[in-house]
Amino acid sequence: MLPLSWTPREMEAWRAFEEGELPRVMLPPRWPFGLTWARTPASEIRWAPLVEMWEKDAEFVVRAELPGVKKEDIEILTTKNTLTIGGTRAAPEDVRDEEYHRCEVCYGPFSRSITLPMDVDPDNVEASYENGVLEVHVPKAKEARATKIEIKSK
Repeated sequence: MLPLSWTPREMEAWRAFEEGELPRVMLPPRWPFGLTWARTPASEIRWAPLVEMWEKDAEFVVRAELPGVKKEDIEILTTKNTLTIGGTRAAPEDVRDEEYHRCEVCYGPFSRSITLPMDVDPDNVEASYENGVLEVHVPKAKEARATKIEIKSK
């Protein structure tokens, strides 16, 4: 029997189950209606922002799309291996619900938790917010970082 090769990336498809994204992955690609059927801004539902994450030598960088959300309405929480972005997007007050023909933008509370691949330093997380994009820099824990070992001659 031949040995099988396994990499952690093969588990990415299963993350949808643990991070509550199952309905989104079950929709056909380019599904134009999202998860919003017949609703208005007054019918607030909990939603999750789209995120991307990449790894650098000493940190993870997470970028979340939060158009229309005020900086003061965003909360970021970290533990040793989890980053949670939450908050609220307020519905516009200048349009009454009965005037809507289409409402594909989600309003109300949102939350997105990301399990990080290794322990991080939650006390030194930095975040910036510009043009509706939140960028969070999450430093890896010192004990989780790769350390180059010098080889000495005898």
